[in-house]
Amino acid sequence: MVPKGKLVIIGGAVDLGSSLSYNENINHPHYIKFFERGILRRMITESPKKEESVIEVITTASKIPEIVGAEYIKSFNQLQVGKVHVLDIRTREDALTEESIERAKNADIVMFSGGDQLRLSSIFGGTEFLEILKRRYEQEDFMIAGTSAGAAAASVNMIYRGSSSEALIKGEVQITGGLGFIDDVIIDTHFVQRGRIGRLFYAVASNPGMLGIGLGEDAGLLITEGRCLEAIGSGLTILVDGRYISETSIYDVEIGSPVSIDNLKVHVMSIFDKYDLHKHELKINKAIKVEEDVYLRIKDYD
Repeated sequence: MVPKGKLVIIGGAVDLGSSLSYNENINHPHYIKFFERGILRRMITESPKKEESVIEVITTASKIPEIVGAEYIKSFNQLQVGKVHVLDIRTREDALTEESIERAKNADIVMFSGGDQLRLSSIFGGTEFLEILKRRYEQEDFMIAGTSAGAAAASVNMIYRGSSSEALIKGEVQITGGLGFIDDVIIDTHFVQRGRIGRLFYAVASNPGMLGIGLGEDAGLLITEGRCLEAIGSGLTILVDGRYISETSIYDVEIGSPVSIDNLKVHVMSIFDKYDLHKHELKINKAIKVEEDVYLRIKDYD
């Protein structure tokens, strides 16, 4: 089934245009320009109701939900969106309340914040709340977004732990079930900044049928029709394709031993590039990249 909704996954540290993110660079013109035409703005322009959208920010994964929620309200308000609310779900019981269910049914955009993705899967897994989001994503022009942990948990399978420095040691990377909005991919976040390429290599080697998606900070993908991936944001996205692996030792070596992999295919995406998940084809949008001051000249998205 081709979903009618849109999925936005973000690598974390999205430029919120506020003190929580990129505070040290708040006066840097790159970030100011990007906030004006960036990931959050793109989310609004992709929503049918635009600035009139009802947005529910789910802070379940975060240890500081009050702070995170307030920052997202502030940031969306700066983009002229007034109907932004924090859905403060901290337990499975919270997810089952009548209020939570009704808010899931009435939102135009639901956004999962960062934190611990295992909290997302363990609290929402198997609930009516999650089933409502999935059904709306499949049948309506409805948007689900996630940043950091919220992005990592978006797929059917998710990475929930694993050292970056020892990722290619058998048994170090742990994978479990995610929220299940998209299949055949596995997602890692804060990818470039935290050196997590080994985690993604290992995850893909363990199941070469999954496309590995490594999202850098302030980098994201807008996913339409469950297959069309467009790079958004100022950062880089790395794709790891394991279909061409010719040999790996992952199934032979003992737990705790290093793993070898031959012939992984890697793509690098930046803003406006597109990847077809079914055809496994990357289209680099050179024409837009050569525009001067590109962050202020995205006329198609105004």
